[in-house]
Order: sequence, then C-alpha cells, then structure tokens
Amino acid sequence: MDSHQNKSADHSEKDRVVIFDTTLRDGEQCPGATMTYSEKLEVAELLDEMGVDIIEGGFPIASQGDFESVQEISRRAKNSVICGLARAQMPDIDRCAEAIKPAKRGRIHTFIGTSPLHRQYQMGIDQAEVLTRVQASVTRASGYTDDVEWSAMDATRTEPDFLCQCIETAIKAGATTINIPDTVGYATPDEFAGLIRMILERVPGADSVVFSTHCHNDLGLAVANSLSGVIAGARQVECAINGLGERAGNAALEEIVMAIKTRSDVMPFWTGIDSTMLTRASKLISRVTAFPVQYNKAIVGRNAFAHESGIHQDGILKNAQTFEIMTPESVGLKESSLVMGKHSGRHAFREKLKELGYELGDNAFEDAFVSFKALADRKKHVYDEDIEALVDQEIASAHDRIKVVALTVIAGTGGPQKATLTLDINGKQQTHESTGDGPVDATFRAIKALVPHEARLPLYQVSAVTEGTDAQAEVTVRLEADGKTVTGRGSDTDTMVASARAYVSALNKLLAREARRKPESMLAS
Repeated sequence: MDSHQNKSADHSEKDRVVIFDTTLRDGEQCPGATMTYSEKLEVAELLDEMGVDIIEGGFPIASQGDFESVQEISRRAKNSVICGLARAQMPDIDRCAEAIKPAKRGRIHTFIGTSPLHRQYQMGIDQAEVLTRVQASVTRASGYTDDVEWSAMDATRTEPDFLCQCIETAIKAGATTINIPDTVGYATPDEFAGLIRMILERVPGADSVVFSTHCHNDLGLAVANSLSGVIAGARQVECAINGLGERAGNAALEEIVMAIKTRSDVMPFWTGIDSTMLTRASKLISRVTAFPVQYNKAIVGRNAFAHESGIHQDGILKNAQTFEIMTPESVGLKESSLVMGKHSGRHAFREKLKELGYELGDNAFEDAFVSFKALADRKKHVYDEDIEALVDQEIASAHDRIKVVALTVIAGTGGPQKATLTLDINGKQQTHESTGDGPVDATFRAIKALVPHEARLPLYQVSAVTEGTDAQAEVTVRLEADGKTVTGRGSDTDTMVASARAYVSALNKLLAREARRKPESMLAS
C-alpha cells in the first residue's frame, strides 16, 4: 500500500478516519504562533495537497484578517473541505458562512460550553438556555450548508445526561458531525473511550452522524485519547501539525496518522494522508510560527530516526526493523547530503530546493542562491539542514521593514562588551553603537536604540543547525508586548548575527501586528 493509505479491499469507508486539521485556527492561538496572511495560504495549500480532509482555516468573526484568510483559502482549495469556527451566536455564524462561501465544499463549525464550570462562570446561563442556543445556532448554520459540525466545549467535564441531551438537540437541528472535545486535556484514554461508547449507545440518531475527537495535551494524553476515541467509534480526529495549539497543544497530526498506519493490526483504520509529506509539513509550520520542533519529538523530531547507542547502531546495520518501526522515507525524511558546496551552480541548487520541498519564485530563488554561495564560502560542507535554515530565513524576512545590514561586536573578559549595528529601516540605513553585559545584550540594546519599543524578552535560545564548529547557529527570540507574544528566528554561522536577526524578526512581527491595530503607529516611511 502506498503512502496515501488509499482504500483497498481491506479498507472500507466505515474504517476511514477523517483528518480535521486545526493548525490554522487552534494552532495559531498558541502564544507567539501567529501567522501572516501569505503564510496561512502557504500552509493551507500544503495541507490540501497532502490529503487533509477538513482544514479549519480560522475564526472568521475574530478579525478582518481571519475572515479574509478563510475566504481566500476557500477560493484556492482543490480537495479539502474548508471550515470556519463560530460561537453559538448568529453574527458569528453569518460571518463564517460568508467566509466559506467560495469553497467547493464548506463547513460551519459552531460550539458552546456545556460543562457546569463553563455554564456558570463563562456564560452565566442554565442548562435550558444552552439547549436553546444549541438548537438555534445549528439550525442557523444548516440554512447555509449541509455540512455542520457542533462541538460541546469541555465535554469531558459535562454531566453525561446533559451532554447526551445537547448532542440529541444538535443532531435534530441538522448537525452532521458531533465533536467531543477534551478542551482542557483532563481525560484519560479509558475515560475518553467510555464517553464515546456511552454517547453512541444512548443518543438517538447517533448512527447517522460522524463523531469527532478534539483532545488537548495538558497531561500529554492528546494522541492516546484521540486514538482511544477512534477505537470506541469516533471517525474524525481534530489535530494539528507538530501538536501546535493552546497551552500544551493539540493532538499531533503526524502522530495520529503514523500510529494508525503503523499499528493497523490493533487499529484497522486508514486515512487519506500522504505520509511522505509529514516532515515537509512539520518544517513549514516550524518556519512560519518560529516554533522549533523538539529534537525527541515523535515522527518529525531530529532524533526520531537517529541511533547513537552502539547496540542500536549494530542492529540497524543488520536489519533496520530491529530498532525502527517505521522507515524514514515513509514520513518524507531524506538522509542529509554533503554534495552541495561553493562550486554548486544554480541548476543543482534549484534541484536541491525541490528535493527539500521548496518552490521559490525567480527573485526569491536568486536571493537564496546568493546567500547559499556566501554560506558555502564560510562552510566546508553545506548540509540539507543548512540550506533549509538559510531559505527559511530568506522567506521569513522577504517583506520585513527592518533588516540587519551589518554587525560588529567586541567581547571577552577585558570588556567592555560592545556592539556596532547597522539596520535598514524602511529603506534607510541607520547605525548605532551600544555597550552591554555581554555581546548579546549589547546587540539587543543597539536594536532597541534604533527601533525604540517596550517589548519584554521572555525567551532567548541558541541551537546548532548541524554539527561542527562551523555549524550555523539558529537563535529563537520571543518578545512580549501588551499581552501579545511573537517569536522570531535567525540563523548564521556567527551566533551574534543570528541573534540580531532573530530579535529583528520578532520585532518585525510585533510592529506588523501593531500596525494592523493602529496603522498610524507603524514606523514612519
């Protein structure tokens, strides 16, 4: 069977698990993970291509930007159902319907809190009012589309009898998918499976709709709970690339897909996902959100297929299955190559980019090629990871209004530590010299002097892209202002330059967000 897990004689439609991706909605709600309009379109295009059944593009009433991105994703989608989220309020549903209107297939996903805590403290309403709102909201949504999903927010902490009442009401009003979220990641796998079984047994009409899971990872059980729900009878899983999402995140799409594919002996189900695109999707999400993937992350982490133990290495060389239950190729992982260097030409570089999953326009390609040649002059071996870091940085900074032009630092035990920094700000170069408690502090002080702001720095992190003393440093910087968090990343063989680029990347995102909120506050042109 190929990487799409296509239906065969052994795979009936009733065993299909529908993959509902919420990276662009719930994933983007993760602090610091906000994506630009063009980044959302890029992510949606890849999700559509890799076989995601439903793409939750956003929360259309939340902002004009969310509305426009859901609308444009709806226009462009070739295969996926495009879904928008709406509270149980008529303006939300109307706005959502307008956003998904251009889609070949569109879905409205409406929700309301059902647990005692949410009824009392979040909304201040009783059970009767919840039921009234469920009936009204689903009825309204059903007037726009025959694909309506209803969610019981905090379902796992809702009284079983009342939860069944709510679900029955939603089905009668026209819902075709019923989502059972573990909103706060509270359930255990046995509990969650028992909840799904109870609902299927007790609710009239349950056999006429699709039941869905939406599990959060607060206790590290999101994937386990989701799969338990599927075994119990749910046939849709709501998940996100890299497990992105609020707090500890959502169930990770790549883990759900590969668990079903690898353990078909105990989970005789299938999905329509092309698993060879999982690594590419993971890297794209990591780039556009500036959220690094932990090295030991299942399926897509850097160490997921790495073997250092002598016993493990010996076994792998004799038979890969001794310590690998999946092949690297099955998730789209290719072994790093050392063939690129300073003598490589444009054609070889373009082919390498295609192999790594990048399709760049002419101007972007030329910029990346120039940066590649400069890197090749400084590094003896240019690894795939080096090229990915380089191209990701080029793409991420293409439209930035502030760019690092030059940096010189003086560091050491003698002091004082000093940084002389030149930035291009709206097309004009400005230079400033600062001292600080170390070269990084001096560099960041220089940036702050050139671009005054009050943002706090809650995270500064350095990692190496590859091995060796000439490895590129990849720096992550998180800035926080007015309760909003953004993350920037920068890479260079010089850690100080990478640090400056990461800080400026985050600052650009912060200023862009401020400009959307108060256009007059943006840096003067």
